[in-house]
Amino acid sequence: MRTLAKLSTVELKLLARDPLTLLFSLALPLVSLVVLGGVFGNQPSPEVWQGVGPMTYYVPAYVGLVIAALAIISLPTAIAGDRERGVLKRFHASGLPATAVIGAQVVVLYVVAVVSSLLLVGLASLIYTFEWPQSLLGVVGAFTLSALSLAALGVLLGAVLPTARAAQAFGVMAWFVLFILGGAGPPYEVMTSAMQHVADFTPLRHVVLVLHDPWLAIAAGWSWAIVVGMLVVGSVLGVLLFRWE
Repeated sequence: MRTLAKLSTVELKLLARDPLTLLFSLALPLVSLVVLGGVFGNQPSPEVWQGVGPMTYYVPAYVGLVIAALAIISLPTAIAGDRERGVLKRFHASGLPATAVIGAQVVVLYVVAVVSSLLLVGLASLIYTFEWPQSLLGVVGAFTLSALSLAALGVLLGAVLPTARAAQAFGVMAWFVLFILGGAGPPYEVMTSAMQHVADFTPLRHVVLVLHDPWLAIAAGWSWAIVVGMLVVGSVLGVLLFRWE
């Protein structure tokens, strides 16, 4: 546990020196939220946004987007960068288990995701009026499950992508795809059937539905099982494919 705490502290300090990650994890989602608020307002519509106001829909969706930015861009880039610089090789030589190295990255993701999400919701509340969570405890549970699930996918990407530059480039492109199709961009209901079909296979789509469940009291159905499945499969494959060098 002390080793995990020390590694997590070091990784947090390194992350603080990465302005791109901080930009994607908070600034860009917040700017996008403000733009969407200006476009759509917050008038509920029975045809889109699951019948609630746009901002009530998008605020929890953008919490998921913040997690996705950290999991898809930051975490794989950090793992691939440490491998590229020989840091992981030195960790391995010192006897550190892979679970400790991966665990430190997940802890950092969770801490930064919590801080960024609180800032996002707080700043959004100063600009817009939206419905607050129906179940705060449920939102905490959904947030934690979503963060761990997306982190598992991030670990898997970090395990298979060869360099930090490749991980960052892939992560940025994947993040924009998730942004457009995963529930944080155009309303799902106005997408073409082909776009909806692709959206149903994006991780963020199910994370957003899971976050909406306790926040809006709208059942997420199979999305809970899918998010749990992503956590299990991503964790197993990430550990199996993890490379020290």
